[in-house]
Amino acid sequence: MIEGVFKEGFVTTSYDTVVNWAKTGSLWPMTFGLACCAVEMIHAGCARYDLDRFGVVFRPSPRQSDLMIVAGTLCNKMAPALRKVYDQMSEPRWVMSMGSCANGGGYYHYSYSVVRGCDRIVPVDVYVPGCPPTAEALVYGIIQLQQKIRRTQTIARA
Repeated sequence: MIEGVFKEGFVTTSYDTVVNWAKTGSLWPMTFGLACCAVEMIHAGCARYDLDRFGVVFRPSPRQSDLMIVAGTLCNKMAPALRKVYDQMSEPRWVMSMGSCANGGGYYHYSYSVVRGCDRIVPVDVYVPGCPPTAEALVYGIIQLQQKIRRTQTIARA
């Protein structure tokens, strides 16, 4: 990022638009499937919903990913692993919390071993509600994240 060098004008605004357009068309999520929500996430990647048409290609490594989809119940023992995987992702990175269990503990909210929302471990950009959320809800969440990315500024202004 170039901070304080350019004032807001045509060139920097156009640059922001092009860069954000490229980011929205090439989201590469790393799956962090922990429970039944992962099945719906896999369903969204198959032929009927085809996330590839949005530029979403699942990657096996956090170093190749810029989006983490946390799908399912996050327990206390898994929380450090989630943070470690998040830290291995390169900037810019985004997190999507998928399902009631990942959002706030869900059915297991009062269990001693469950983290009451993955936002206590990593910063979350988009929440997808449901138990389990449908593949359509995940697609809608990805579209919401793409709109959020389009609104960000790449070049920081002074």
